[in-house]
Order: sequence, then C-alpha cells, then structure tokens
Amino acid sequence: MRFWLASVASKACRLAKILTPAFAVLSLASAAFAQAGEVGGEANLKLPELSQVTFLGVDGHRLLLIGILFCLLGLGFGLTIYTRLKNLPVHRAMREISELIYETCKTYLITQGKFLLILEAFIAVIIVLYFGVLLKFEAVRVVIILLFSLVGIAGSYGVAWFGIRVNTFANSRTAFAGLAGKPYPIYNIPLQAGMSIGMMLISVELLIMLFILLFVPRDYA
Repeated sequence: MRFWLASVASKACRLAKILTPAFAVLSLASAAFAQAGEVGGEANLKLPELSQVTFLGVDGHRLLLIGILFCLLGLGFGLTIYTRLKNLPVHRAMREISELIYETCKTYLITQGKFLLILEAFIAVIIVLYFGVLLKFEAVRVVIILLFSLVGIAGSYGVAWFGIRVNTFANSRTAFAGLAGKPYPIYNIPLQAGMSIGMMLISVELLIMLFILLFVPRDYA
C-alpha cells in the first residue's frame, strides 16, 4: 500500500511539473483570445442538421440510428465469442494458471484505473480553464465536455478489461487444444479472441460517437 501511494505521489509530482507550463501558456493565451473576437477551432464547429441530409433516400439522423443497431450487433458478436472461448475445453491446471494471470492483470488494471482518475482530475482542471475561462462556454456545456471525457476513458478502460479477460481465456484454451497436435485450433482460438476484442473496441467507441451526434444538442456536441 505504501509503495502504491509513493508511486502515485511520484507520478502526480511529474504531472504537476508538466502541467505548470501549460497553465502559464493558457494564461498568456487568454489575452490573445480576448482580442481575437470569434475563436476558431474544433470547439466552435457547429454540427449540421442531420435530418436535412439524405443518402439513398434515407435522412442522416435515421441512418445513424441504424448505425447504433450495427454497434449493438458488434457488441453481441464480441460477447458471443467471449462465451464461446470461455466454454472451450481446458485442462484444470491450465485454467488455474490463466486465472492466476488474470488476477495479476486485474490488480494492474485497478491500479491503472486509480491513476487514470488522478490524471482525469488534472485534465478536468485544464478543460474548465480552457472552455470555461478562456472560451467562456456556459457551465452546462463544460459539464457535458467533462462528462464525455469520463465516458471515453471508461469505454477504453472497459474494453481493456474485456481484452485481458478474453486473452486469458484464449491462452489456456489454445494450450490445451495444442495437445491434440492439430494446427487449426491453435490458429483459430487466438484469431477469435482478436476479432472479439477488436469488434468490442470499435462498437463501443462508435456507440459513444453516435450517441453524441444523435442525442447531444448540436451546439454542445
């Protein structure tokens, strides 16, 4: 516990050293923004009205809603492969080793999750300073930006956890399948694991993006 606290404190100190010049740059930039009038950049982009755009007779809003369905199918595909890998035959000793590896990885993920929360606190300060102070966005808009920064981190973190779980399943099942001396399972099981993780990653990130495009007001998105 003491070692972990010392490690986090050391990382926090390094982050503080990195972010201190950033605060100075933001302070200097505030004067420039005050004189620049209308600020350009990604933060001031306005999304078009999706329902006014059509593709093959289907308006953009409905087309993206269909995209959500495909994202859900992708999530279902990933979970199906997960279940299939979990239910493959495996030797008890090999399963115990893979579970031990997973527990070690889980400890690492929990530690990294705590560090990410500390890092997000620094990022939140910068977001508030940049969007709230320099660009003078209303409080609701800044809160939405903060919220979706957390959602993005949570999505990537969850997929990483899923990937480690799937890979530990695949490792022990592949090792057991190799005892039969047939090459195809040794190739197929890791391939399925990779497809499952990749599909889950793409589906989660696209689902977040589509939710923002479809359900967050255009002025805020």
